[in-house]
Amino acid sequence: MVFRVTPPAKHAPSTLRPPPRPTPPLPPPSPASSLNPNMQRFHSFIRRRSPPPPITKLPLLLRLRHLLSLFSTAATATADDNNHVVSDLFSILSLPRWQSHPDLTRLLPTLTNSTISSLFSNPYLHPSAALAFFHFLPKQIPGFTHDSLSHINLMRLLIRLGRFGDAERIRVLMVRNCGDKEEAKCVLGFVMGEMRGREETVMDVRGWNNVLMMLGRVGLVEEMRRVWETMEEDGVEGNVYSYNTMVNGACKVGDVREAEGWVRRMRGVGVRPDGFTWTSLVLGHCRNKDVEKAREVFEMMSEKGCRRNEVAYNYLIHGVCEAGRVDEGMTLLRRMEAEGECRPNVRTYTVLISALCKVGRRREAMGLFDEMQGKGCEPNVYTYTVLIDSLCEEGNVVEAWKVLDKMLEKKLVPNVVTYNALIDGYCKQGEMDPALEIFNLMEQNKCTPNVRTYNELICGFCRVRRVSFAMTMLTKMTERKLTPNLITYNTLIQGQCRVDHMESAFRLLDIMKESGVRPDHYTYSILIDALCKGDRVEEARALFDSLHENGLEVDVVIFGALIDGYCKSGKMNCARFLFDQMLVKKCMPNSFVYNSLMDGLCGEGRMEEAVLLLKQMSDAKVTPTVFTYSGLIKGLLKEGSFDHAYRIYDEMISKGYKPDACIYTEFIHAYCRQGRMEEAEKLINEMTAASVVPDVVTYTVLIDGYGSLGLITRAIDMLKSMMDSECKPSHCTFSILMKHLLNKKQAQENGNSMHLNVVPIDVVNVWKLVDSETVMELIQTMDKHGCVPNLGTYTILIGELCRNGRIEEAQGLVSYMKQSGIRPDENITKTLMECCCRLGMLEEAFELVDSLVERGQLPSLDSYRMLICALYDKGSREKAEAAFCSLLRYGYNNDEVAWKLLIDGLLKKGLVDRCSELLQIMENKGCHPNSMTYSKLIEGVIGG
Repeated sequence: MVFRVTPPAKHAPSTLRPPPRPTPPLPPPSPASSLNPNMQRFHSFIRRRSPPPPITKLPLLLRLRHLLSLFSTAATATADDNNHVVSDLFSILSLPRWQSHPDLTRLLPTLTNSTISSLFSNPYLHPSAALAFFHFLPKQIPGFTHDSLSHINLMRLLIRLGRFGDAERIRVLMVRNCGDKEEAKCVLGFVMGEMRGREETVMDVRGWNNVLMMLGRVGLVEEMRRVWETMEEDGVEGNVYSYNTMVNGACKVGDVREAEGWVRRMRGVGVRPDGFTWTSLVLGHCRNKDVEKAREVFEMMSEKGCRRNEVAYNYLIHGVCEAGRVDEGMTLLRRMEAEGECRPNVRTYTVLISALCKVGRRREAMGLFDEMQGKGCEPNVYTYTVLIDSLCEEGNVVEAWKVLDKMLEKKLVPNVVTYNALIDGYCKQGEMDPALEIFNLMEQNKCTPNVRTYNELICGFCRVRRVSFAMTMLTKMTERKLTPNLITYNTLIQGQCRVDHMESAFRLLDIMKESGVRPDHYTYSILIDALCKGDRVEEARALFDSLHENGLEVDVVIFGALIDGYCKSGKMNCARFLFDQMLVKKCMPNSFVYNSLMDGLCGEGRMEEAVLLLKQMSDAKVTPTVFTYSGLIKGLLKEGSFDHAYRIYDEMISKGYKPDACIYTEFIHAYCRQGRMEEAEKLINEMTAASVVPDVVTYTVLIDGYGSLGLITRAIDMLKSMMDSECKPSHCTFSILMKHLLNKKQAQENGNSMHLNVVPIDVVNVWKLVDSETVMELIQTMDKHGCVPNLGTYTILIGELCRNGRIEEAQGLVSYMKQSGIRPDENITKTLMECCCRLGMLEEAFELVDSLVERGQLPSLDSYRMLICALYDKGSREKAEAAFCSLLRYGYNNDEVAWKLLIDGLLKKGLVDRCSELLQIMENKGCHPNSMTYSKLIEGVIGG
């Protein structure tokens, strides 16, 4: 029989089955009753609250509802596809030389365990072909392993046809390869049910021992007891291996009492405990955090005539190290070498190297690493991984990379833990390009990323505010059939909140719930905190009130987030009411809650109440923090109460607290406000003597102090000190400098005397008033004083100019920076592009998009939204669609594309038809959003 391969369909039909029927016309939209309960409620809400949509919205609305209904039939379609693949496989395996069949090569990438188990359940499949195919698959598909159901269905087939020897061998493989609790329970059900019920498949003690070991491996101690009872019912007597497995299983979960019970039973039937028995008890006591008892058993082993082997030593060394007694672990290593009962192995050294690294003794760890090699014990993957992880935790990713290179030179294959350690190290430093390089190296070396890999990358991208890239990682994660977990969604929600994309954060929350991942307290605390910071306190309160409906009790973190929000928005009465509510609900406030309330009271000048709250805090046994005192000192200094502020400062010192940069800065700021720069400088010297490093606020306050006195040169000198100490100036720093330059210029224009009708320029308006001449004066003055403007300087200046629509001044500054040998980076280019879009300079915006793409960088979705909306506003429909098609090629997350361009862009502007056209383009290109996103599109169409 000849098979025809038909490219390039996902499951290309072969001549094994009839050609597919023609696609039927689009069915009418499903009624609300066919939708899931959430959508039924939504439709009900729409009927009650919304007027009928205009005629122009109906085509898109109908198609959206139809697309949403397709999600309910997706499972059926997937099952049909699976059945077709199983049918094809059955036909191929019926041929004599099926291994070389071209259709098999086509099908291999699509195979899943579900497909294989369905295939093996076919009673007409030839057993020899089934066995051969079973062993063939793992060799052909990297990383493929059969699951328990595939094993079970194959065994059923073999048993049905009398191939009991083959079935027994598959059973042994199944038990040996079982990897988790769910699979173990599935295997146990089959063994205890179908296999036990047949005379031909009755197991002996060896078979039952294998089952016990499988259950012990995954910690199913209760199931182990059930198996033992079954053995007794069937008249199978346990041997020393059976009892040892029971002892070991209990010890692995720290249940020493259970394990000791098995030892007594063991002795009662005349089975003598051996070295494995006592070694397991050492493990059990260590798992139970009872290192002293573990040591007693360890020392007793020689009295029982059992040699202490390296496993017993390793368990005890690991136990004492986990208890923080690393030196004791090192002593055990030396005793192990001296007594000669056994030699330290790679695990012995790795455990100690890991323990030394965890307590910050990396130099000793490296010495032990060299020692083990000198004694002929070669480090393994885990040893190198421990060192790499330790170096990354210290932020020393360059050295960690060198260790990886050594590992590769030794022909050792890094595992997913090794790569994750390096990726996490780079992500924590915000160095995403090297992190992606490691990720790509990982895939090149056939090491499959896991959920943690993607979570680390998502966290890294969110940390540097590149949230669209983080969302892209979510897409790649799901494409690999990995399930996002609570950490994934919480990180993404926090990332969206950080860039003030609250609507996207709430859409992620909806997808999270729909995916079966339950939001926790941290999820809601992120959202409440972000709403408060965005001055949306009433929405935060509404979310707070909804928690009980979502099955969550409000905890101190969520109370704290909302109380802080009320305090920052000046609603102190609401904050105090919530504080009292905490006390009524027996939810004890922590230092953060007290600090928020004190900070709010200080901000309103209610200092007596703030000081009284400090006493209340002490009475409640809540330990004040440096921030507690900092808030009080700030409030007192703001009122000019230096003496009272210093009394609070002295109280803080007397309680053992050391002042931080924030507290010093409050005093410095107070002196600068009064023009007392000498006192401010003395405090800077005091900070240096106390090894407290001034931060960006400290330097900015001093720069403002000098500038207010007209001492521009001193202010620039302070900026140089700031940059020399590798403290990056902020937007505020340059705004203040620019303010003083403009005021100086204004004074000079008025003959150095400020007339009554001349108002000094403040920071709020400085970028609206600044001209190119003043900007260049700042750049040249900086250069003259030795603080050469760098990329960060230009990024801030250009950003502020663009935010205020000063595109010509920004472009002039870009030209100057290029002449100075500094190339504009991705952030500057995106800033210019967004400014051009806002000003309708679309040709210039397109040029900037092209320049980003040429450099391998991508514009943000916000930039694309602005560009596409501006093109539609100008009637450039074809260009808008071309830009949209372009962005779909770059792998953005489909949901985020729909949220930011279709919903937040076109639908908010009332461009329903344009939204429909772009959605059609997405569908044609296979870019399908989540069902929740389709719901949001329906909501947007009706509400628009």
